[in-house]
Amino acid sequence: MQSELINNYGGAFEENLLLEIQQYGRIKKVQPGDFLIDFGQTISAMPLLFSGAVKVLREDDNGDELLLYFLEKGDTCAMTFSCCMGQSKSEIRAVAETEAELLMIPIAQMELWMQKYKSWRAFVLNSYHSRMTELLETVDSLAFMKMDERLLKYLIDKSKVNKNSVVRSTHHEIAQDLNSSRVVISRLLKKLENKGKIAQQRNYIKLLDV
Repeated sequence: MQSELINNYGGAFEENLLLEIQQYGRIKKVQPGDFLIDFGQTISAMPLLFSGAVKVLREDDNGDELLLYFLEKGDTCAMTFSCCMGQSKSEIRAVAETEAELLMIPIAQMELWMQKYKSWRAFVLNSYHSRMTELLETVDSLAFMKMDERLLKYLIDKSKVNKNSVVRSTHHEIAQDLNSSRVVISRLLKKLENKGKIAQQRNYIKLLDV
């Protein structure tokens, strides 16, 4: 754990804080599709990502989901922290996009560190800022972008977090993330393919001219 902490957060946290994180943190490894946090769940710890990627989703009253943003190496989820501090139940779902290794930090320690360590306060505030920026991008895409533009942006974002130009998602999974229908997504993917933006095979989509 010590080497991962130093590699990911050595430049952000004081030595004493790193020692405390090592003392109280718990390593958790997840596989693609594993749930880290679910709607309505009481949150007892906040994740720090050592490796991999996690997608954060919101759900409407009909049970339809919408992708809010991805978390990557070195990130944490500010919305999780907000629920922890407010002792409220989760309003998001966090699902492993890839194999990932996380360090789970107990709520009690997070509250203490907010007062004890300037670097921790700065880290949390920077996380809020980063996630808010990503949420605004999601709102902008919903309000101002056509569905085919949203779809292409989604594929590009997904390829970046997976560090691979090949996106291994079904049309149904993409439709769920974008709160659309499989029929619409299939039609728009064919449109992107005809434009030379992607190439489709049975089990994957490859980004081309992006």
